[in-house]
Amino acid sequence: MVFAEQREGRIHPVSYQLLGKGTEIADKLGVGVSSVLLGNQMEEKAEELIYYGADKVFLYDHPVLEEFDLLNYKHNLVKLIGEVKPEIFLLGATRLGRSLAPRVAAALGTGLTADCIGLDTDEDGNLIQIRPAFTGNILAQIKTVTRPQMSTVRYKVMQQKARASNRRGEIIKRDAELVPSLLTIKKQERLGEVNIAITEADVIVSGGRGLKKAADFGILAELAEILGGVVGSSRPLVDGGWIAREHQVGFSGNTVKPKLYVACGISGSPQHLAGMRGSDVIVAINTDPSAPIFRVADYGIVGDLYEIVPKLTNEIRRRHSE
Repeated sequence: MVFAEQREGRIHPVSYQLLGKGTEIADKLGVGVSSVLLGNQMEEKAEELIYYGADKVFLYDHPVLEEFDLLNYKHNLVKLIGEVKPEIFLLGATRLGRSLAPRVAAALGTGLTADCIGLDTDEDGNLIQIRPAFTGNILAQIKTVTRPQMSTVRYKVMQQKARASNRRGEIIKRDAELVPSLLTIKKQERLGEVNIAITEADVIVSGGRGLKKAADFGILAELAEILGGVVGSSRPLVDGGWIAREHQVGFSGNTVKPKLYVACGISGSPQHLAGMRGSDVIVAINTDPSAPIFRVADYGIVGDLYEIVPKLTNEIRRRHSE
């Protein structure tokens, strides 16, 4: 069973990716794939889940569920899982999924493996959950002895199936059971949510230890803005409080696959490379010619980012004005 995350009536792409992996696993196990969707006036979106691989979609349609309500989402999911008893329950490792999944797991009395980057099965049909451990220095393979086997999976690490509009499935409408809740997230109350959408960006300009102070992210922001992109960061600068965690790229941050990734003053630790090496084009700027980032870069510039980035920004600006 795959939890289909929706925000403002739109299915998050990670849900389609989970359905793609879910159908692959289900085929190995000889079982079907279901999905569960909570929202308001979402029947058309429920059909989309079928087109992307779901055999059944359990639909909870109610105005209260239009926005993410932690207690009501958890309550209805726990009740459904208790009735249907899926062997495996998958959620996206998004902000919403990371908040919801542990509460569902605790209520069900089952284990949860968070932030998976791979899923497989063993010869006995048990789910093998693969995730980075020890700050990304090793990949742990985890089995859950309790049921259901629950995982949150990172965005953009799984492949979604091609949309098949002729595919048929069943939409099962369920009545939502509502519980009193003070945890509803209203649109106007999303305090602290940085809408940078780094996982969706086509262009990312990231900074690392080569930056001298937090304010110097402004140099990268100018280049990102003129390229129509966003600013990213390596983990040390996030840990140092220089920039919000939403900007972090790497094992313990976001996995990104932009068309262009510009790494400025980033040496290229394995943890960081794992989060961005799938980018279409990688440009690296670093004073150290032996930096590991150059081994994955399509274009490498050996030099001081404080000289190169402003020149690059000015040249792009000049060409845009022609």
